[in-house]
Amino acid sequence: MDSTADNLKRPLDGKPVSPAIFAHFVVRTTKYDAMRRWYETVLNARTVFDDGRICFLTYDDEHHRLAIVNVPDLHAPDAKAWGLAHFAYGYRSLGDLLSTYKRLKAQGIVPYRPINHGPTVSMYYHDPDGTSIELQVDAYPTKEAAAAYLQTEAFLKNPIGVAFDPDEMVRRYEAGVPDDVLLRRP
Repeated sequence: MDSTADNLKRPLDGKPVSPAIFAHFVVRTTKYDAMRRWYETVLNARTVFDDGRICFLTYDDEHHRLAIVNVPDLHAPDAKAWGLAHFAYGYRSLGDLLSTYKRLKAQGIVPYRPINHGPTVSMYYHDPDGTSIELQVDAYPTKEAAAAYLQTEAFLKNPIGVAFDPDEMVRRYEAGVPDDVLLRRP
């Protein structure tokens, strides 16, 4: 028996392993240029490859977070069909989320649904194909505190959340109202 080969063996135990990251998603569209520009704008992303058939975008050190595929003969999905509801992107702070809101609003991109879910404060947008994209910030300082909120009577009574006015939240933020007050679900 070859002792060198035995030393190189790496048995796998078969126990479950969770993914390390959510790497990317891919969308197919007939509105290729509009979708690329929209995601560049909304995610503050940069295109790292584009040949007119497919493009790859990223907003961090990952080689790509989104691919957009140009498929001219697609048809719109039935609004009553099952499938993906939305993608969500999280921000590091309420200030980052509100700055993004102001930047997008100045370019005519406004949320169709701003809502305080309790664990997050979120703004939902539609991309040019109508896919829903959620931009959010955690409302609690730790993941454990957010998870604990999911077990409260308030969340049980209303697991969806409470609508809010993003312009009013921006006004209050810029006036100096503390984040913990603004993030608290009414």
